[in-house]
Amino acid sequence: MVQRVDVLICGSGSAGLCAALWLARSGINFKILDKRSERMTRGQADGVQCRTVEIFESFGVAEDLLRDAYHVLEVVFWESNGKGSITRTGRTADTAPGISHQPHVILNQARLNGILLDLMARSNGQDVEYGYEVKEVRIDSAKTSTKDEYPVTVTTEKDGKTEIFEAKYVLGCDGAHSTVRRSLGYKMIGDSTDAVWGVMDIYPRTNFPDIRKKALLYSDHGNLLIIPREGGSLVRFYVKLPDGRIAKNVKLEDVHDTARRIFQGYDMEFADTYWWSAYSIGQRLVDHFSKDDRVFLTGDACHTHAPKAGQGMNVSLQDGYNIGWKLAAVLNGRASPDLLKTYSLERQKVASDLIDFDRNFMKLFSQEVKHEDQTNANLVVRQFVATGPFTAGITAKYNDSEITFAARSKPDLAVNLHVGMRFPSAQVVRLCDARAMQLQRALPSDGRWRLVIFAGDIRDLNSAKKLDSLAKFLSSQKGLVQKFTREGDDIDSFIDPVVVLHGARAEIEQEHIPSYFQPVTSPWGVRDLHKIFIDDESYNSGHGKAYEAYGVDVQKGALAIVRPDQYISMVISLEDYDEIDRFFNGFARPQN
Repeated sequence: MVQRVDVLICGSGSAGLCAALWLARSGINFKILDKRSERMTRGQADGVQCRTVEIFESFGVAEDLLRDAYHVLEVVFWESNGKGSITRTGRTADTAPGISHQPHVILNQARLNGILLDLMARSNGQDVEYGYEVKEVRIDSAKTSTKDEYPVTVTTEKDGKTEIFEAKYVLGCDGAHSTVRRSLGYKMIGDSTDAVWGVMDIYPRTNFPDIRKKALLYSDHGNLLIIPREGGSLVRFYVKLPDGRIAKNVKLEDVHDTARRIFQGYDMEFADTYWWSAYSIGQRLVDHFSKDDRVFLTGDACHTHAPKAGQGMNVSLQDGYNIGWKLAAVLNGRASPDLLKTYSLERQKVASDLIDFDRNFMKLFSQEVKHEDQTNANLVVRQFVATGPFTAGITAKYNDSEITFAARSKPDLAVNLHVGMRFPSAQVVRLCDARAMQLQRALPSDGRWRLVIFAGDIRDLNSAKKLDSLAKFLSSQKGLVQKFTREGDDIDSFIDPVVVLHGARAEIEQEHIPSYFQPVTSPWGVRDLHKIFIDDESYNSGHGKAYEAYGVDVQKGALAIVRPDQYISMVISLEDYDEIDRFFNGFARPQN
């Protein structure tokens, strides 16, 4: 018997689950298959970037993640003292102020995936179907041009029986040994080095003073990275093993012994080893990310690298975050199928940048640091600080496409809003209830496009007129918003306005703001007053510097078109009605 689904997701790792969450919230018919017999209980990945925490916040579950995680606040550096032991030589903040309003944390991948699974179940009651091994993926190219066809056939095996699925779209989220990738005939291109590292999660008995901090150790006996784990006792060690080792021949005792020598001068015993492995460093990138815009590869199926920078799980999850909302928009008839071409354009560049970064990052961990060479030691600290924005996950920048237009933008209107990058957060005060909050919280992951409108001080007549004129353009009965809003849906169901004002909050009333920005959306006919913010000081946390943070001139103002995944599509003036119209007509499907 052949089963048909709109989207078949092969693999229930972070990429597959993040994509599935978009589909579950959008009412899409999909299935997730996984060869495991049950939920993951012990994940190998653990580093959670600031950007990943922002994504969890956009789904409304950041608190679950942050409550259970270890928060990485400080990094310390240790080097050889020339006498056979090590000494602390420096410290720095793990995440520099201003990079993100969310922290870098450590949490086992099994727990992180569990949060996504639970949220998916609450969204549509769905779970992963376990015990399925994907055997083959085939595409009927003759059917790929018709939207209602199911051109992808996936052959699977469960309990010794063959089951066949036909799908409109397939996501290959099945890891480094991806069957989906092999079925497409795609190759992983790259290389590996002779360097071998051991990694282990251990319960240490030690008098080393920084055992509960992230630490880089450069000793006469090798290098080691400490990553404290959640729970207060567990710690992860990445240990550079002596040259000449072969990963498959490494024993746990080898990793233990090398770690003890690195900590010479301090006691280091292992009460228990929860998990361990050994690996050689390699960086590989697949030659193609998609096939016929019907099958898409994500995560380890298309990029692999060393684990110490904590990028693998995060970049994989963000692959799923990128393709998930696009599939939902296409399958719900909101956007043209051409939107899916932007997945490879955007994520292949991110993966390529990651591979280049990883090569340089591994040099930072593997180099020798001489105790008598202070210049070299200081360079290590500077290099680590310089990598901060990348490891936080906020440097990804997408090239121009039908949903990203740097070339048609006016960057001087908001010099710190970069087209193609994620919309950064700043503190604002919500006008209706005086609540101080991060502006990024007004951009949840619900499939809507945002117009973030920096209207300036509307006590000024010119600023008030510009905001009023924009409201008339957007609310026109034959205009843009009506064109892309389905009959019976709320007026903000596809294009959602977010207004950021400037000035003294106590002198601005709701009646001063056009009604379009306070639409009636509830079943009780109540106005939504939660779209208006002001750059003013709050009662308990000061601030009033959002315009400064975004680089927006109060007199000129600015308008940012923000994608459902919080990336910036355009920055234009409040009067650029033709650009707004041209932008949405370029990819969106009329609903009326």
